[in-house]
Parts: sequence; C-alpha cells; structure tokens
Amino acid sequence: MLDFVARITFGNGKTLEFHGPADITKETTEAIVNAANSSLLGGGGVDGAIHRAGGPSILEECKLIVANINRLPAGKAVLTTGGRLRAKYVIHTVGPIYKVERRAPSPGHHSPQAEILASCYRESICLADDHAIRSLAFPSISTGAYGYPIHEAAEVAIKAVVPALSVAIHVQLVRFVLFSAADCDTYVRAAERMSRDHQMKSVIFERHS
Repeated sequence: MLDFVARITFGNGKTLEFHGPADITKETTEAIVNAANSSLLGGGGVDGAIHRAGGPSILEECKLIVANINRLPAGKAVLTTGGRLRAKYVIHTVGPIYKVERRAPSPGHHSPQAEILASCYRESICLADDHAIRSLAFPSISTGAYGYPIHEAAEVAIKAVVPALSVAIHVQLVRFVLFSAADCDTYVRAAERMSRDHQMKSVIFERHS
C-alpha cells in the first residue's frame, strides 16, 4: 500500500512528497519541523504533540536555546534532538499570526506575513542542510491557531520549498505531513499549479487516490 498521496521527483533525483491524513510525530524522516511559538516552551497543536511524543529532553534543549536568544523571532529556525521521536532531530520554527490586509494586494505584492511564512520553510531547509540532514517533514505552518488560510499557506509553502530544496546540498527529501485529507489535497493542488504555471521540466508528478 502506498504511503503517500502525491510525489514530485525532480530531474536531480530530489523528492517532494505529500502525506495526509498523517501524524508528524510518527515520521521516520531524519528531522521533523515543529510549528513552535516564540517562547519555545511548548504549546498546543503540532507543538504540543511533538513535545508530548518526544519527551522532556526536547523542552530542556529549548530552554537552553531561549537562555541565549530570549525568544525565537518569527520566520527563524533552531534545531534540537528528537528525544523519544523516531526522527533524530526537531527543527523549531515560528510562523506568522495571520491578519487580513486592509488593502487588496497589487500584482507581484507579497505581504509581510507571507514573507515570514516563506522564511520558515527556507530557514528550516537551510538549517537541515547545515547539519547534513537528508530528509525532513513539515506540518502546515501557521494554519492552526495562528489562523493562516490553508489555501494561501499552501501556495506560499510550495513556492518557498521547491527552490530551497533544489539548491540544498544534503537535503534530498522534503515531505509535507498534513492533518487531514482535505489539507493534503490543498497542498497537492498548489504543487500542481506551480509545476504547470512554471512549466517545470524534468519533473515527474505522481498522484494517487
């Protein structure tokens, strides 16, 4: 039985996968990404689930990081070990809290919150690459309690991840691990649009029902 809903294989052999519904705390990628808050002291949603599954050692490492940097700014990322998780590492990143823009965006305009969200994905892949990590799994950052609309977040995520993955030296696999089948479908559709609109060559796109 296939364990992915969709997969993109690039000409350089790198892979982008979409899983859902799935539980990121059970992922076997070398690292998983935590949608953390800036205190790094745990919270609800994905953040709470990762801390519960990984055990207290993750929180202790986060406390040491906080002692040095005070708070993790939105769009940045830090790394800890994975505690009791199957993943060896956890990359913690802070997404933006969604706010409706008062003015309609002009063509080519990128809102500050979209830039921060994109930075979460780029910084996480860069940090993984710096530690010679070959595979990592992302949740849908900021679409829970932070209120980012899933269809907008998916577009930002795909457009950030594809170029970051393409230039990474060590990272070979990025996996989106989505809470529901509907969320997964939203991300897959965003990837399909990007591959079509940008006429991406040397790409194999598999999708399974």
